[in-house]
Amino acid sequence: MREPRAAGGQVSLYNAVWRWHFIAGLLALPFLLNLAVTGALYLFHPEIDGLLYRSLETISAREAAPLPASTLVEQAEQQTAGKVLQLTLPAEPTRSMALSIQAPSGERRTAYLDPYDGTVLGTLPQGGVMAVVRKLHSLEFFGFFANCLIEIAAGWVVVLVLTGLYLWWPRGRKGGVVTIRATPRSRFFWRDLHAVTGAFASGVILFLAVTGMPWSPIWGKTVQQWTTSAGLGRPAPPVEARSVHEKPAPASEHHDHATSPRANLPWALEQAAPPVSDPQATGRPGLGLDQAIAILAEQGLERPFGVALPTGPKGAYVGTFRPAEVERTRTIYVDQFTGKILGDVRFLDYGPAAKAIEWGISVHQGEQYGAVNRYVMLAGCVAIVLLVISAPIMWWKRRPKGSLAVPPPAADRRAALGVLAIVAVAGILFPLVGATILAALACEGLWTAAKRIATPRELPSTP
Repeated sequence: MREPRAAGGQVSLYNAVWRWHFIAGLLALPFLLNLAVTGALYLFHPEIDGLLYRSLETISAREAAPLPASTLVEQAEQQTAGKVLQLTLPAEPTRSMALSIQAPSGERRTAYLDPYDGTVLGTLPQGGVMAVVRKLHSLEFFGFFANCLIEIAAGWVVVLVLTGLYLWWPRGRKGGVVTIRATPRSRFFWRDLHAVTGAFASGVILFLAVTGMPWSPIWGKTVQQWTTSAGLGRPAPPVEARSVHEKPAPASEHHDHATSPRANLPWALEQAAPPVSDPQATGRPGLGLDQAIAILAEQGLERPFGVALPTGPKGAYVGTFRPAEVERTRTIYVDQFTGKILGDVRFLDYGPAAKAIEWGISVHQGEQYGAVNRYVMLAGCVAIVLLVISAPIMWWKRRPKGSLAVPPPAADRRAALGVLAIVAVAGILFPLVGATILAALACEGLWTAAKRIATPRELPSTP
């Protein structure tokens, strides 16, 4: 990449921006490739699941009515020797019923039942292949610290996009702004491919990075807790239910929404203490599952909706409807003893932060606006792959032999400090990114000091 022909101060600023763009790419590119490929796969999870699990998800329609849900739960537990935690009621007569089951070993699995005769069609690890894709997407497979690396990479994407746009800016140049020059043999081809792709896709890439942050292990969880405690997430419980849970029970007595698949809750409700069943009613015969489902249906909860079974004497039935359009999301809590509606939470009831984040998650997953939404997000993933491929090729063609060709530091210290101040904004917004900025500065300082020590100093000549 050439430096622009400009006054010394402008060239110095360009070098400073270029240097940080290079550092951000060095840290983020390997992770971005993983995010782009696995993210693109997940955009098509309905089709992939339908292709792989068609024999489990589809059945032949019958004239007879489906068996009661309680009977199906009993048969599922008998045939799998597990405990049913949640079931999803199908919306169509040709769809099987999916149940989340805890096996005797503690493993969570999904069982598929024929709702007309209760036959278990088969079981899969919870989430099937797409759960594997999601865990690869977040590096959750490799533990907490690997998961944190994805959070760091997503934060550095903000730096990459902002510095990349500055480097792309024409400054009187015509080639490589919206067109690609030369042929793949030329460095200019790869430079232009990288710059033009980044410029056109920058908005989508930045959106993907920011809206992916709610899933992150530190920033996402912190923001989730903050929005909940500040009242910007889940709304206050309805007046008629407050007497039941004015003093929230300890977290151990509630569903662990953040880690348990029992209730397929929206992001906004995962950290919120749920309503609890009336403690004074403990010991009375409780509602049956069929009664709870009837109450949820009477409340107008649309199919396919999930029903999480109560956990312990204070647990409640939780009905969840999670359509593609986030504004139709709805969660209903039902007292397991009295059948009272303890909470009926819709998207309009969320606080402003939760609304924005839930909308962002839905768009991020390519669901909110149908096929157009999906293919725009796919275009962002393809652009990231092109950027990840073109960056090292461009660097390889530019670098002198035997050198890493790290962009030189800015000659003007004020330019370097100005760019660092801008980069520091990302570090403040995303603490893990801030930690890596400090680490990068420390490494650069050590490298500079080592070079000074290794460089022999000229001795003054004697007369």
